[in-house]
Order: sequence, then C-alpha cells, then structure tokens
Amino acid sequence: MKHALETNVSVSAPNEARRWPAAPMILAATLVVALLVNGATHAATPIDNGTPTSLPAYSGAPAVPHRIRAKRPPRNPHMARNPRSNVHNDPWMTDTYRYKGPLGRAPQTLSASLGRVCVTVTFDRRGRIVATCSSLAGPRLFMLDPETLDTLAEFELPFVPPPPGTDPRLNTAGGAYFFLDNRDRATVATATRHIMIIGETGGRSSPGFALEQDFDVSGAVPDRITSVLPDWEGRLWFVGRYTGSVNVLDPATGQVRSLLLNEEIENSFAIDEDGIYIVSDKKMYRFGLDANGTPTVVWSEPYQNIGIVKPGQVNAGSGTTPTLLHGGYVAITDNADPLNVVVYRTAATLPAGQSRLVCEVPVFPVGAGDTENSLIGAGSSLIVENNYGYTLASTANGVVTTPGITRVDIDADGNGCHVVWANTTERAPSAVPKLSLKAGLIYTITKDPDPVNTTADAWFWTAIDFQTGATVWKQLAGTGVLYNNHYAGVAISRRGTAYIGVIGGLVAIRDTQWGCRGRRNGRARCVRGAPGRARAARRWRRSAALHGYAGMNFAVSPAADP
Repeated sequence: MKHALETNVSVSAPNEARRWPAAPMILAATLVVALLVNGATHAATPIDNGTPTSLPAYSGAPAVPHRIRAKRPPRNPHMARNPRSNVHNDPWMTDTYRYKGPLGRAPQTLSASLGRVCVTVTFDRRGRIVATCSSLAGPRLFMLDPETLDTLAEFELPFVPPPPGTDPRLNTAGGAYFFLDNRDRATVATATRHIMIIGETGGRSSPGFALEQDFDVSGAVPDRITSVLPDWEGRLWFVGRYTGSVNVLDPATGQVRSLLLNEEIENSFAIDEDGIYIVSDKKMYRFGLDANGTPTVVWSEPYQNIGIVKPGQVNAGSGTTPTLLHGGYVAITDNADPLNVVVYRTAATLPAGQSRLVCEVPVFPVGAGDTENSLIGAGSSLIVENNYGYTLASTANGVVTTPGITRVDIDADGNGCHVVWANTTERAPSAVPKLSLKAGLIYTITKDPDPVNTTADAWFWTAIDFQTGATVWKQLAGTGVLYNNHYAGVAISRRGTAYIGVIGGLVAIRDTQWGCRGRRNGRARCVRGAPGRARAARRWRRSAALHGYAGMNFAVSPAADP
C-alpha cells in the first residue's frame, strides 16, 4: 500500500544551528573547524598489518592502456562534475572514470589510519579528498591530502545507533552515502533524520568545514535515511531505509512531499533528467512528480527473489544501486538463485507489444552467487562481481569468498543480453569496483587464500582487462582485518591514484613510473622527459618530507618493473 503525504520541515541557517536538538554535536564540529583553520593538520600514519602472507606482493605485468569508447553520462547541474560527486561517480551511477587509473608500473601503496572505513570518497575541484568515514561510534566527514593522505579537516556528524535487532556493521544509513554538490559542499543525510549541507572554508592555506544549512526532515521520514540526491531542478530526493519512504524536499521552502511504499530501500538510487530510479527489496521503480509535486510511480516491475538473505547481502533483495545506460536502459541484479543481471527499458510508456524487461541473465553458480554492489555500466556493457560468502567474520583468519566477476552486454538489437566473459578465479568480497575507460581496466580489491600462512588475510589491488576479463596485475594493499574494505568504493583521482576505504582508514595505490616502453638489456626503457622509477621515488620522498610524514613506504617491488 502506498501513502502520499506533505510535510513542512524546519530549516536552520548557520547562525540558527544552536537551536537544533543536536547542537552539542554542531558545536563540537565547529570547534574542530576552528582548530583546523588555525593551521592544524594531522599527518597520516600507516595502517598496521596483520599476519604476513607468503603470496607475492606483486604479480602479473603492467598494463598497456586501451581506451574504451562509451558515451558520457549527463552531468547533473547541482552535483560536482562527473565523476567526482558520489560513491558511484555520476547521476547515472555508472562507476566509470574517463581518465586513467594505475597501470601497475612500479606501483606504490600507502595508507592512512583513521580508525573507520571511508565508504564514499569524492574529490573537490582542488583535487582534495572529501569522504565520509564511519565506525561503530558514528560517521565523520574528512578532507584529506590526495598525495600524502594527511587529514586537513574533519567534521563530526550526528549519530544514533541503528534500531535494535539490526546489525550495526551493515548500517547503510546516516552518512555512508553522500554527494558533493556543484559548490563542493557535502550534502549528508544524518542518522538523526536531518539533511546537512556542509561547505568548505579556509581556501588552500587553512582548509576546514562549516555547516551551511540544516533541514530537519524527521517529521517526513519515519525511519533512517539511506541516501539523498538532487534532481535536475535542485530538489533533494531522499529515501527511508526500512519503510521505503520516497521523499522530495524543496530547499527553497523546506516543504517535503512523500510517498510510502512499505518496502525496504537499502541502496542509493539513480537520477536522470526526467526520472528517479529506485530499487526496493521487492520491485524496480521509476518515479516522477505529480501535479502537486508529490513523488509518484511512473512504472514498477517486480524481480525474482527467493526471499532469503544470502551470505554477503545486507537484506533479502537486490543489492545494487540502479545503473542507467544510454539507449534507454536501467540495470540491477535480482535475488534469484542463480543471481541474474536484469535490464529494463526506462521509457515512461512503451509501444504496444514491447516488454519492460529486456533480459535476465544468470551470472554465478546456483547456491553461490550474490552481489551487494552496483553494476559498472559502460556503453551497452555491465560488470557484476560476486560477493557470496562475505561477512566481517567470514573473511577473517584466512577464509575467502566465492570467486566471480562477469561482463554482460545488451544485444545490438536491444532485445536480449549475453555473457561476454566470466572471470572465475578472482575473489572480490565486497569492494565497489570501478572502470577506467582510458586505461581499459576494472579496479577492485580481492582476497586470495594463502597456501603457506593459512590464517593470513591478504588484500590485493587487482586490475582486470575490460575486454577479456583476464587479470592483468595484482599488488598487495596490506594484510589483516584492518585492510578489509567492507563495502567501500574504489575512487580514482585525475592524477591516476586509486583509493579505497578499509576498516582501518584509507589506502591508495599509484604508479611511480610513467611513459616507459620496451626493454633494453633487460631493463625498462623510459621515453625522454618521463620520470623513471628512481626520480618518482625521490619526488614522493620530498612530498612526504614537506608534510612531515615519515611513515610512507617507498620500497617498490622489482617484480613491478615493466
């Protein structure tokens, strides 16, 4: 049963923030900002490793980049430029980058211990990392130096524990999702059912955060908010986690209009110029607004669901944020056994005789397949990874998950889909994978069994060829539970560094050799003017010295030479 309602919310400007019920938290955050504006930064310290692994730190060979041709997703004018605005990069949630990621050329890894996992990593226009990072004690907004991972600013977000009977380690509400807007402001739905808009202060020299606007929407949404995103008109759409409320807030008036589905919505959603695409634990939806500005269902389609929470899932439903593709398609996975990649036509109305459903393609073995992460979407292609068997406990002490990463393409005539390749060796427990269109590589985090040190937990940066599905190279990120990424998303900077949140904080990988080709006397030959391995290492040492950070490991495995 669906119920529509209208609510007016209270709006606090910065000078009214003290009247908000959670004022002590805002005051504490303001104190942090003041300290950071006065020049205090926190130098990054590495995350501790666990039991050493006998597996090689590097395997494979550096990639030769091959560009993937795919149309760009549209840019939402109220979000930061694609692909730096949210955990899935753009309003269509494609999980793609148009610039190059690491190629595996003498890769260097680094980490910053933050005591919390950074699920969503974005970049402001200055290239600085802006991320929400959470622990069982609650979420916090961070600004980090992209070169050294030093903390430049932080902002404590309001927190209340998840409802009784729910696993706090699977809490997707209260800040795991957020977006960076066109003014580099973080818009976060908090655990207290507020929508906070937090701006950057201090410029380059003294960066900080400050609360700019606070919308109390607790009267409109009966439970925790999963995600908030803007439509093309600047209205803020947000969804309720357990009751499936679909809400739209007019920031100019504070008015909220809502529709209650009485279903669970545990993922974020996709936005197009003429529709909002949401998947619940029961159906795939397209929403619009009626004449009164209330969310209304344009179309809905049930998907196959066996009704159980498979190991690796958060709830008994689709684990994907919907992904939009050019040509008028939206894709999810269902909760069938075997798991299917499901593609629908997005049009509000269809020609007589045309089905909303384009295809259902089984991708992993019966009894051993699920995913809790969004599909990568590029052109007519979709990438899905297998998360079956993942929990925090199940991946400790050397235990690994079920392998599987698969590419599914929509047929050229648009009337079906087919499997292009299936990588049945790589085990990606829970990372949100990303595709670099310029490099032609899929980046994820994998965990391999160690035949010698059988209790070692070895977590690897892994690059997979988009065209063939073959593993190109792997580089050890670290060992132990603190290097478990726990549903965090890979992010790639314009300079080609890849980042991902882990239980212990944030890890990164970057090439230290550029422009190298061929070999001479068994050694890599670099083109004139391109920094080689030694010069790159010196450059990173100088950067670390300038930031007072001595914890970075500059050793590069010889196996990583091209």
